[in-house]
Formats: sequence, C-alpha cells, structure tokens
Amino acid sequence: MGLALVDWMVLIMTLGFIVAYGIYKTRGKQDMKSYIQGGKEAGWFTVGLSVMATQASAITFMSTPGQAFHDGIGFVQFYFGLPLAMIFISLFFLPIYSKLNIVTAYEYLETRFDNKTRALTASLFLLQRGLSAGITIYAPAIIMSTILGWDLKLLNFIMGTVVVIYTVSGGTKAVNVTHKQQMFVIMGGMFFAFFTIINLLPGDIGLTKALDIARISGKMNALDFSIDPNNRYTFWSGITGGFFLALSYFGTDQSQVQRYLSAKDEKQSRVGLIMNGLLKVPMQFFILLCGVMLFVFFQFNKAPVFFNTSVVDELKTTVQKEKVIAAENQLAQIVDLRTKVLLADEIDGAALQKLNQDEKDVRNEVKEMISTEMPKRETNDKDYVFIHFVLSFLPTGLIGLLLAVIFSAAMSSTASELNALASTTTMDLYRRNFNKGATDDQCVRATRIFTVMWGCIAVAFACFGTLFDNLIQFVNIVGSIFYGTVLGIFLSGFFFKQIKSNAVFIAAIITQLSIIAIFKADMVSYLWLNVIGAFGVILLSFAIGSFIPKDSNN
Repeated sequence: MGLALVDWMVLIMTLGFIVAYGIYKTRGKQDMKSYIQGGKEAGWFTVGLSVMATQASAITFMSTPGQAFHDGIGFVQFYFGLPLAMIFISLFFLPIYSKLNIVTAYEYLETRFDNKTRALTASLFLLQRGLSAGITIYAPAIIMSTILGWDLKLLNFIMGTVVVIYTVSGGTKAVNVTHKQQMFVIMGGMFFAFFTIINLLPGDIGLTKALDIARISGKMNALDFSIDPNNRYTFWSGITGGFFLALSYFGTDQSQVQRYLSAKDEKQSRVGLIMNGLLKVPMQFFILLCGVMLFVFFQFNKAPVFFNTSVVDELKTTVQKEKVIAAENQLAQIVDLRTKVLLADEIDGAALQKLNQDEKDVRNEVKEMISTEMPKRETNDKDYVFIHFVLSFLPTGLIGLLLAVIFSAAMSSTASELNALASTTTMDLYRRNFNKGATDDQCVRATRIFTVMWGCIAVAFACFGTLFDNLIQFVNIVGSIFYGTVLGIFLSGFFFKQIKSNAVFIAAIITQLSIIAIFKADMVSYLWLNVIGAFGVILLSFAIGSFIPKDSNN
C-alpha cells in the first residue's frame, strides 16, 4: 500500500523540522559539559517531557493499541508502580546524584564501592540498552517495509542514520530540545486518532455506548487482584514488579538519568520526575483506550483475518488459499451478525461474547495455517492492528501525521539510548580505564565516535530482530532480565553501608546468572524478575560478606 503525496509531505516535513531544529539549536562548538550534560540548563518542563519521550518509543504507540485490542486495558497495571518510583527516586537517588555532581549514574558506584563494580554495572546497562536500541529502530522499520514493500534492512539503516545524525551533532542538548517537539507531535496525533475512531463508529454509537460494548466484551477490566505469579499483568505485579522495574529504569538507567541530570538544579529535576509520575499512567491509559476503541470499531467493520496482511497474501499462494478465503467470508458474516446485536435497543451480552469467541476461533485457525505453511513467519499480529487501521481508514493527511507520530517516538527513544550508551562508554569505560588523561575535547570526540558505533550495533541487531510476542513486551522483558541486578547494586550502595565492594560484585554476578536461568525456565512472570534480582543482590551481598575477611572485603 502506497502513501498519498500529502501524507508523504506531512511525514517528511514533520520529521525534517524536528531534525533541523535539533541541529540548529545545538550548532557551534560544544564542550563536554554542554555535549554530555546538555549545558545543565534544562527546566522542569523540558526534563519531564524528555523523560516521557525517552520511554515512549515507537513500540509504545504501535504495540500498545494492539495489546489492548486483543487483551483489554489490563496492561495499564504494568505502570502502577511508576508514580511511587518517581517519588522514591526524588527522595533518595536524586540528592546523592546532585551532591556528587556526576555525569553518569555509574560514577557513584566507584565512589561507594570500586571501579570493577562500576565497570560491571555499566556493562550490564550497555548490554541490555544496546539490545533495546535495536528494537526501537526495528519497530518503525517494520511499518514502512509493510507499507512500501521496501527492504527491511535498508529501512533499519535509514532510521538509524537519521537518528545518529542529530544525536552526534548536538549530544544531550539536541536530544532534550527535540523531545519537546516529538512529544507534542506524538500526543497530538494520538488525540486525532482517538476522535477519528469515535467519529467513524455508526451514528448512534457514541463514546458511552462504545465503552459499554467494550465492557461487555471484557476489554475494560483494568484491575486484576489475583495472586497467581504466572499472571503477567496484575495489580500486585504492577505495584511491586512494576515499581522495581521503574525504579531501576528511571533511577539507574543512564538513558533516563542523563535526562534529569541535565536540569538547571535539583529542584528542576525533581519537578520533572514528579511530572512524569503524574502523567505517565493517564497517558498509557489513553493509548490503551485507543486500542479498546479500535476493538469496538472492528466490531462493526470487517478486519483482516490476520492484521499483517502481507502474510495473508502470501498464505493465499499456498494450498490453504481456499481455507483462507472461507475464513475471510466467515469473519464477514460474524461482523454482520454482530452489528445487528450491537445496534439492538438492548445488547444481548451472551450473543455478543459468542460471536467474539467465534471470531477468535477463526483467527486462530488462520494462525495455525500460517504456522504450518510458513513456519518462519510470526503468528502474532498485535503490532499490526493500529497501523492497519491508520492505513485503511484514516483520511489523507492524517495518515502522514500518525506515521510521523510513530517515527517521532522512535527517534526520541533511540536518540536518548544512543546518547546514553555513548556517554557511558566514554565516561565509565574509555576515560576511566583506557585513557585516564583524556581531555574534555577528547571525551566529546570519543562520545561522537561511540554514538556512531552504537548506532551501527543497534542497526545490526535490528536487522536480525523478530517479533517476540509483541514488541513492547519484548523490550520490557529484556529490561527485566538485567534491571533487577543493577537496581540491587545501587540499593546496596544507598542503604546498606555494611555491604562492601567485593561482596556486592560477586553477588551481582551470581544473581544475574540466576535471573537468566529463572527466565529461561519460565518460572515466573517477567515483572517479578526485577524484584528477585534486586533482593537477590542485597541478600547475597550480606551472605557473601560474612565469609570474606574484613581486610579483603573492601
């Protein structure tokens, strides 16, 4: 499916303006303070938007509506621990970072423990964030490859190159100043999408009736108080596992720490973090609500039997062609019957649920065909729900805007990640271990080189990426495997003065290996890995410390 000229113009002009603005605002020679710390001149509003934009990747706006379409609004529980984490970081992490006047979060660990602990923690960050950066490039590249039929690897290269250009040119300040424009584009586009969905519903189906349809269909169950640790999203996993994940991400991940350490002072950083805590859950709820409204929209409108329609077209070239066509006809009949149920004076809940289950069965049959005939194809289509709606039902011009939303989100998060990866590599590894006498100019030059290097690594990883359940879950899973261990190291330093360097170093290695084993064995939902990792490091540090002679337990 191609784009109209107007959509191309909206897309190119929006992205071009953001990139040009970032380069313009950061033009001229920059020293290390301005390049890595953004000149420490950002106000709280810039900090808050930058923190939000860093987390709000293209994956958020492409995958989250699809998540809600299939599973309902319960994913919002994942974010319940975030506001508490913002308060905790503001009270305990931020004052220490500000007092030490550090450039990266991992500098603190050398002050508290030693260089090997700093290097280990920085390396864990570089590993997991390097993987995530590849996925944030891969996500929008999938979209454009589906739309234009272009080679996915070529699109990965183009996306990576665009982000690297303005990140290299302006460093942290370029990332910060462009985040404001990107967040305005992102939220403006999502509001346009939401109201367009509502307006495209049948005339007598307003927002209230749409929400009622979603409720009857089981899509509005925002709270799950079950205590089964295998349930991925519950109130308890969100308020605990989500708290520890957010605490580690915002408190120890350099891609976020660098955002609020670029503020004018500690007060501006704190207000920016609290702003994020207040707005993040409502923002995610709204994006999920867009997905629920998409579900309601497709109650009345025929949707493809599999939202990645290029796979359906390919399936029709196999021996399953007649079965696929039959499935499409059956789905059309279900939509017709369901429309009659929904437009009745009183909705028959049992009939509606039966028809929805019939649709689910049809979709599962098609997925089985895909798995049988094309085993290398991904049978999960959650990430294609929103983009299918954008391309098939939005008016010309708005399609370009929504694509700009997705690309802006990709640029904002990827730029933050590359900027943080390069800064960490320069300050925690290069300057500390390989060139201790490096001047500020050498550090700026090294950071630019490392930005390009990490951009190449991210693009290379993106070229080999595949859908993993869905992309937003994949990124959170990768983070959860490493974040708990990193958080445990920081908490040990902040709150347990009796824990020494050798003990925490050994405990961190054992815990990280254990977390990987627990994940591979699929013993618990991934959110709990953050809790296990954090407490594992602390408890093991105490245990190991009791066996290490005091004179060698530095």
